[in-house]
Amino acid sequence: MTVMDAAHQEQAERGDYRAQADREELVERIARAIREDGTVEPMEGLRLRRASSPRELGHGVSYPALCVIAQGCKETLVGDHRYRYDPAHYLITTATLPIASRITEASEERPYLGVVLRLDPTLVGSVIVEAGHPVPRDSSDVRAIGVSPLDADLLDAVVRLVRLLDSVPTEARFLAPLVTREIVYRLLMGEQGGRLRHTAVLGGHSIVEALDRLRRDFDRPLRVEDIARELGMSVSGFHHHFKAVTAMSPLQFQKQLRLQEARRLMLGEGLDAASAGYRVGYHDASHFNREYKRLFGEPPMRDVERLRGADTESAVL
Repeated sequence: MTVMDAAHQEQAERGDYRAQADREELVERIARAIREDGTVEPMEGLRLRRASSPRELGHGVSYPALCVIAQGCKETLVGDHRYRYDPAHYLITTATLPIASRITEASEERPYLGVVLRLDPTLVGSVIVEAGHPVPRDSSDVRAIGVSPLDADLLDAVVRLVRLLDSVPTEARFLAPLVTREIVYRLLMGEQGGRLRHTAVLGGHSIVEALDRLRRDFDRPLRVEDIARELGMSVSGFHHHFKAVTAMSPLQFQKQLRLQEARRLMLGEGLDAASAGYRVGYHDASHFNREYKRLFGEPPMRDVERLRGADTESAVL
């Protein structure tokens, strides 16, 4: 072994030792910050999650965020794509999408412990400009979710952000934005840099205009031709770009939003299946029941009764 090889090996060993120490510290700090199962937001934009057992599939809506797991394992489903992540991998999302997720590894002795940091597109754009990274003009085919290996530098920055939870409020208020900025920079320079640049351009991008419209008008009939024409796109081009970003067709996107809202109405407001289906745009009760069962696995009222008696919650990243 040459001197250079020995130096590289020593540097790699130091990096491994540091990463292991950071993982152990992250576990300890999250466990101390959230001592019971659930989700807390101890700092604006920073959420911590704890679970002492695996969770069944929950449905919800994503938002631009970095997701890091300190202990345990989780998977997120978007359309027909499945994303699995654990302490060695992070997940990043860049748009608001209907998702399903579940914790697959957790126990009383080794609970699932996770961190979610919301990514502000304005901050991302600022870091991109200062770092001298041009934003691509055409980001229409960049999928809005992805998983990558968690490197030691990014992990270290996440640990330092969580560490601020134990600092005095003045110090946390001053340092948290700086550490968050570093995290965004490290994401930009890493494997997910292209996807992160996608976050910065989403606000003015035509596909996101379509996402916003579908979320706003999910209970109205979907006319893809009208949306495509308003965005200056052909119907086939709109379908292609929409599915490239969201991993689902416009119809699938709208359907999941409708069914998730119907589930919320039955659980939260006590509506019966027919009323909830009608509220979200279904005028045929049998059609609503079929599609509901296809997504959630059971007919509406049976699903709601099960949820009321079970330890379940909406999907969170």
